[in-house]
Amino acid sequence: MRKIYAIGAFTLLFAACKPSVSIITAPTAGQVKFTNYLAIGDNYTGGYMDGSLTVTGQLNSFPQRLFEQFSQVAEPNGAKGPFIHPLLHSDFGYPGPKLVLGYRHSTCIWYDSSLAPISYPYFTADPIDDQYFVSNKNNGQINNIGVYGLRVVDYPVAGWATAADGQGIPYARRFFYDAAATPQDELQHRVDNLYPTFFTMWMGMNDVLSYAIKGGQGDGTGNALPIVPGLGIYNPNDISPISAFDSAYDKALNTAIFNGASGALINIPDITLLPFFNAIPSDGLILDRQGQADTLLAYYAGQAWKKVFQPGKNQFIIKDHNDNIRQSVPGELILLSCPIDSIKCSGWGSTTPIPSKYVLTTDEIQFARAAIDRYNYFIYTEAQLHHLAYVDMNKYFSTLPTGAPFNGISYSNAFVSGGFFSLDGIHPTARGQALIANKIIETINSFYKSTLNPVDANKYPGVQYP
Repeated sequence: MRKIYAIGAFTLLFAACKPSVSIITAPTAGQVKFTNYLAIGDNYTGGYMDGSLTVTGQLNSFPQRLFEQFSQVAEPNGAKGPFIHPLLHSDFGYPGPKLVLGYRHSTCIWYDSSLAPISYPYFTADPIDDQYFVSNKNNGQINNIGVYGLRVVDYPVAGWATAADGQGIPYARRFFYDAAATPQDELQHRVDNLYPTFFTMWMGMNDVLSYAIKGGQGDGTGNALPIVPGLGIYNPNDISPISAFDSAYDKALNTAIFNGASGALINIPDITLLPFFNAIPSDGLILDRQGQADTLLAYYAGQAWKKVFQPGKNQFIIKDHNDNIRQSVPGELILLSCPIDSIKCSGWGSTTPIPSKYVLTTDEIQFARAAIDRYNYFIYTEAQLHHLAYVDMNKYFSTLPTGAPFNGISYSNAFVSGGFFSLDGIHPTARGQALIANKIIETINSFYKSTLNPVDANKYPGVQYP
């Protein structure tokens, strides 16, 4: 029996002439001062893309794009440099290789190969990248403190940067002023050092994303207890408890605004829209003829669940989180981490169920979305309480499936070809980061009556083709 799955044809987009953004008005600050800008957050803020951290990613992060627009405002309210990232030394990827497009060959079909993400073949670990980063500007100033893997509920955890189960290793360890302290202490240190007049805070995605990318292996209800009683350490593969999220977010925000800074709070997008959860369709089991459908019907004849097999597209066979074998239903998600060769060559999804860690079932999807809604409600109330701009990134991301146009080009959440997301299917490309910056700028202009210019997103790199 032949099982066929294709991610899709990767076509080179955006080769046409790219018009530039016209600057109509001189940028003004409105009701805020952009003088000292601090970026607080996690993966997206830090510039993580293509499955790793690189210099290119850091310098193409949305905080970098925002700083450039803030610095166009005339003194005394324009941003003053330098804008310091904890920059890496190399561009191969840290701590492991970045992803690039290359040819991936099937292990069982000799003529089957496709252009797909592969680990950078010339990766060499740079020992300088693993050394402690120390800024030599303005008393050790760092303006971008986004850390890959950091959850809101990790902020009160002492030694998170070095803990054996800390997802921040080694990203936080390399620049935290005190790795034995808490992320909250790190934030306090940076605020005390920089005295920010403006900040962006985009936190909380990892509080649900870590659950989803593991196939919903945790409790999922948002009521989980700490895995280490008394230390406030929560299962990194579960949805963060709502009460712990609220408490930690509120404390971090109050630290950011302590010196009177203005800012923008960015909410959490629906992570199920990311290509990581949509590149492999749940109806990717392709049967060529009725005989194959009849064989599967006979194979699963003793199973009580509803079975539908026919020539053409069919729902994959999965194992859900209750360890039940069944056919998936439309709307359930197969994760990009699912090994394609196991589908092509080992009967996964047909005679062998796809393991639950590669599947998000209907109830798991609802758990994730419910948590996002609850987190976003709290972020919104915090913005209202403290008179801060509220950036509805959730609403913006919801436009990506149908295509979000910018200056003659439409960007989408399609894997590789959509242009917005990088090769890991989770984090934006440099163009996606610039588009995110534009959404933030749009909100800042509306809320604070500023006239910041948008970023010409089309001039930055998207997915790089070989």
